[in-house]
Amino acid sequence: MKNEELIMNANQVVAFLRKPASEFTKSDIMYFIRENEISMINFMYPGGDGKLKTLNFYITSLDYLNTILTFGERVDGSSLFSFIQAGSSDLYVLPRFSTAFVDPFADIPTLCMLCSYFDKDGKPLESAPEYTLKKAAKAFTETTGMTFQAMGELEYYVIDEDDEMFMATDQRGYHESAPYAKFNSFRQLCMDYIARCGGQIKYGHSEVGNFRLDGKIYEQNEIEFLPVDVLEAADQLMIAKWVIRNLAYQWSYNVTFAPKITTGKAGSGLHIHMRMLKDGKNQMLENGVLSEAARKMIAGMVELAPSITAFGNKNPTSYFRLVPHQEAPTNICWGDRNRSVLVRVPLGWAVDVDMCSIANPNEPALKRDASIKQTVEMRSPDGSADLYQLLAGLCVACRHGFEMANALELAEKTYVNVNIHDKENEDKLNQLKQLPDSCVASAECLNQQRAAFEAHGVFSPAMIDGIIGQLKAFDDKSLRADIGNKPEEIQKLVEEFFHCG
Repeated sequence: MKNEELIMNANQVVAFLRKPASEFTKSDIMYFIRENEISMINFMYPGGDGKLKTLNFYITSLDYLNTILTFGERVDGSSLFSFIQAGSSDLYVLPRFSTAFVDPFADIPTLCMLCSYFDKDGKPLESAPEYTLKKAAKAFTETTGMTFQAMGELEYYVIDEDDEMFMATDQRGYHESAPYAKFNSFRQLCMDYIARCGGQIKYGHSEVGNFRLDGKIYEQNEIEFLPVDVLEAADQLMIAKWVIRNLAYQWSYNVTFAPKITTGKAGSGLHIHMRMLKDGKNQMLENGVLSEAARKMIAGMVELAPSITAFGNKNPTSYFRLVPHQEAPTNICWGDRNRSVLVRVPLGWAVDVDMCSIANPNEPALKRDASIKQTVEMRSPDGSADLYQLLAGLCVACRHGFEMANALELAEKTYVNVNIHDKENEDKLNQLKQLPDSCVASAECLNQQRAAFEAHGVFSPAMIDGIIGQLKAFDDKSLRADIGNKPEEIQKLVEEFFHCG
C-alpha cells in the first residue's frame, strides 16, 4: 500500500501509523494509544446471538496496557454461547491488533479491537464463529491453492415519523435521490463512520423498498463493501451493523436488518459476493468468460445451498422473504445477470471496450483489464445470518465444488438464462430443487449435509449440533402455510425478530 493511500485512509490508526492494518503489532497499538492520549480500550466479540459484545478497560498505566494486550481477559462463555455449560464456562478473549479503530461514538477517547476466543488450554475455541471462518479459509487455500475473498451487500430499513412531503413511489425507491429518498444523509454518515472503523466500502444507495405504515415511513437502504479476505469481510459487516444501529439511536431513528417487515413489501437480504485469487490475480474469468474454477465454485454452492440457509437464514421470518416474485430466490439454480436465480454472475466488465473514452471523448482509448472485478453472488442470506458461520459455510461450499467429481456437470444442469417465474418457463422451474421453507427444514438439510461442513475440521460437530438445535426449536415447519395469508399474525412474528442478527 502506497504511503499516500495510508495517510488518506479513513481509519485513524492506519493513517497515523502509516502501515496497513494487517501489519499492526502490539508495540504499534501501544504507541498509538500513548501518542493520541487514548484513555480506554474496548474488546469486542460476537456472541451466539450474532451481536457484538463489549468489554471496557480504563488505561491506568503502560504496564496495565501491555498486560491486557498480551494476555487478554476472561469472560463467561455460558452467557455468550448456548453450547457452553456454566460448570466450565470460562473463556479467554484476545484482541486482534489488525482490527483496531478509534470508537467514533465515545466521549472518552477509546480504541476498539475485535477479539478471538480461546479455551482453558489456551487453544482457539473450536466452535467460535471467528475461528470456524479461519479454518474454512485455510482449508479452501490448502485444497485449491487460492485465497477466498468476499464482500456483502448490507440492506436495512430506516424508520421515522412520516412527514408526507415529496412522497416516493411505493416499492420504487431504487437509487432514489433526495428529497424523495429521506435518509440519504444518514446513510452517508453511516458510510463515513464505517470507513473510519476500517470498513472498505464500495458504495451506498437507497433500495427498492419504501412504504408508509401507521404514520411512519419505512425506507430501505444498502451499503455495499469491496471484496477483501473472507475473515475481514465478516469483521466489516459486524462492525457496520454496530455503527448503523448506534447512529440510528443518536438520530432517534429505528433501523432493522430483519428479512421481512410486512407482507407485499421488499424484504432485506444480505447478498454475498465472492471471488478467488491466486498470486494477486482474480481466477473467476478465463479468456473473458467464466472460468472452470468459477463454475466448480458455483456447483459447490448449488450442491450445499439447502444447508447454507442454516447459517444465513436464522429465524422464521427469513422464510417469508424466500418466496416467489419478491426478488428473493426460491429455486436452486444459477445464471448470468439474472435476479431470479440463487447464484448470480453479475455484469463483470468482461467486454473489450473502453467505455470511459466513449463517455469522455477527451480521454484516450486504452486497453483496460477489469478482470479483477468479476465475482459471483449468493442471494439467499439475510440480516438474521451469523456472519462468521455464513461466510464459513460459503467458503466450505466453494471448496466442496473442487472436491466434487461431477461439479461441472451439475453447473451445466442448474444453469438458467430465463426468468424462471414466468409461466412459459414452468417446465424448467419444475426440474429445479427448492430452498428450505422453514428453520426446521433448514436444520434437516444441514443434518443431511453436515459431513461437508465438518470435513477438514472446519465446523465442529458440537457447533453443527447447536445450530440444528436452535433452528428446530422454532418449530416452524408449517408456519408459512399456517399464517401466510394472515397479515396480523405475520406482523407479530416480524415484531418478535425485528432486531435479529
